[in-house]
Amino acid sequence: MLKAIDLFTQNAIMIKVNEKTIYFDPYDLDPDFEPHDADIIFITHPHYDHFSPDDIRQIMNENTKFVCTPDVKEDIQGIGVSEDRILTVEPFFDGYIDEFHFTTIPAYNIGKDFHKREYNWVSYIVDIEENKFYIAGDTDITPEAKEVKCDIAFVPIGGTYTMTAREAAELIKIIKPKKAIPTHYGTVVGSEEDREAFREYLVGITDVEIFI
Repeated sequence: MLKAIDLFTQNAIMIKVNEKTIYFDPYDLDPDFEPHDADIIFITHPHYDHFSPDDIRQIMNENTKFVCTPDVKEDIQGIGVSEDRILTVEPFFDGYIDEFHFTTIPAYNIGKDFHKREYNWVSYIVDIEENKFYIAGDTDITPEAKEVKCDIAFVPIGGTYTMTAREAAELIKIIKPKKAIPTHYGTVVGSEEDREAFREYLVGITDVEIFI
């Protein structure tokens, strides 16, 4: 399954499975990367490094479906997407997009105001083949995050706006996925040093995959 994953900038993730191409928070894609191959695009929240209309235009086509929070629906329609191709979700949604079952939990900060609980922004847990993928988006260690059951976890490590590398590793120790993949570093905040620290914190505990 991991051969079907690409991680780009921040939380921009692509997963290919069964001739379907799924994106999460596409942002800062290479200008030459214009396959228009997106079958489904998930958006966790409206911040510019997670919801980027320019990058969406690069990968969307006339059939692309969207899963998003309500506060970006109008902007998605503004780039030419019909309402029937947009599924809006809030925390604790449980349903399907095409054949893929997914749920959501709230994604928010504790003790800082960048991502407030009342904004109803989300993390996604998506069933793909026999694996549960947890795409945390921008979050801290929350009570809801501690309850996640997944096989592969994408967690932010950059600090400032999200968890630090140490905090992300602590969450991984709690939820115990088979594999952990760090995100949200190397551009706006966070560094390669944070990435390596995250890996070191989890030596002997969880397999950490790095995508560069």
